[in-house]
Amino acid sequence: MAGGLSADEEQALQLAGAQAIAYRRSVPDRPVTPRIGLDEAVARFRTPLDEDGIPAEQVINTLARNADDGLNQMSGPNFYGYVLGASHPVGVAADMLVSAWGQNAGSAYETPAITGMERAVCDWVINLLGLPDDSGAGIVTGATAANMAGIMVARNALLAAQGWDVEARGLFGAPEIPVLVGDAAHSAPIAGLRYAGLGAERLVRVPVNAEGQILPDTFLHALNTCERPPLVVLQAGQINSGAFDPFAEIIPAVHEKGGWVHVDGAFGLWLAAVPELADRLRGVALADSWAVDLHKWLNAPFDAGMVICRDRAPLVRSMSARGAYLPDLTAHWEPADSTPELSRRARGVPSYAILRHLGRKGVRELVARHCRLAARVATALGAVPGVTILNTVHCNQVAITFGQGAVGDRQTDAVLRIIQQRGKVYPTHGAWRGRHIIRVSIIGYATMDSHIDRLIDEITLAWQQVQGSER
Repeated sequence: MAGGLSADEEQALQLAGAQAIAYRRSVPDRPVTPRIGLDEAVARFRTPLDEDGIPAEQVINTLARNADDGLNQMSGPNFYGYVLGASHPVGVAADMLVSAWGQNAGSAYETPAITGMERAVCDWVINLLGLPDDSGAGIVTGATAANMAGIMVARNALLAAQGWDVEARGLFGAPEIPVLVGDAAHSAPIAGLRYAGLGAERLVRVPVNAEGQILPDTFLHALNTCERPPLVVLQAGQINSGAFDPFAEIIPAVHEKGGWVHVDGAFGLWLAAVPELADRLRGVALADSWAVDLHKWLNAPFDAGMVICRDRAPLVRSMSARGAYLPDLTAHWEPADSTPELSRRARGVPSYAILRHLGRKGVRELVARHCRLAARVATALGAVPGVTILNTVHCNQVAITFGQGAVGDRQTDAVLRIIQQRGKVYPTHGAWRGRHIIRVSIIGYATMDSHIDRLIDEITLAWQQVQGSER
């Protein structure tokens, strides 16, 4: 049927929905790890393209069948890797509508319903996180893009304050921008500094304590050496320890120098939504811009993040790319004014659905539960002989080592290898404080105490196996 659905196409949609439901229903009972390797997976899909097309139903059936044993169960309750979130089913359902609607969400004029939902998401998240209500925001692909955007906004504002229009004149001949970051900063804002043309090697890395938090006295000394207003990148949630920089001590001093503070708050910023945990981020709302992931603690489907700026004007100056063919809605909130994209899917809709489903109480419960479960993991495993918990549990991150020294690193790697091969739970590797670690990131919406029992048992069993093999 022209403009509608053929019987084949409608059957493909119904089949995809049924396959999606069947997969999500089976996730908790599956091995977490893929059962095939990369070479086999590539061989299944990287075939010559047929001259003639294949019926839609056959395409969906073949796709689902060939992908089935090559998937990592990241949406399940036993996945503890990389602080990913687990794609909440309500968000997944909304995401199916997003694909069906096929809206280009870059223009409020063409997609008013999408813009309405995305504006609500921005309002709700800003309010939940205790940030200034009149902040500007844009929904981007994730924290990497949000950090990049926030840093570009900072570049714009800092240079504009010195009479330099970087959007028109570029960086050639521009005043220098000193950049200060903690020595345990995540790679995402460092990448953002590269993308913004500020360089990864010319920044000043400020020493941190054992938890990865910037040392205030050392920072203030570095700040006092800056001859121009600096860009300072702080973090809410260090990737290994989950720790927070001392915002209340640092940010006012940066502002006295006319500087800009950007906070990488990919997952840790969500603690601000929980009254009993919010004090761990004391002073974070004083910053000038923030990056936060929606596909982490909110468990929105990939891809979804937010850049938030106290002053919307430099955000628009940095991001807007209006063409002459686009409607002139200067007085209105335009999605493309706040993100580095003109064409994009309506990625804010799943977050809208999840927030409506959970409410403020549900978000608070989710974050608080995961922080409680992380503390429980650290307490239980810390009592096992030969196991060391390298971090204070500040939120949902636990850094675990086994044995001592170089031998201990080898043992830690062996423990992780056994755990991942067994496939019942899936933590990931890392390096912290000179040691190889197993990093447990508790952030899946469905992870409960019973899953933590399994995690503790699996780690303990693997450690006993490593010790037994070395006797």
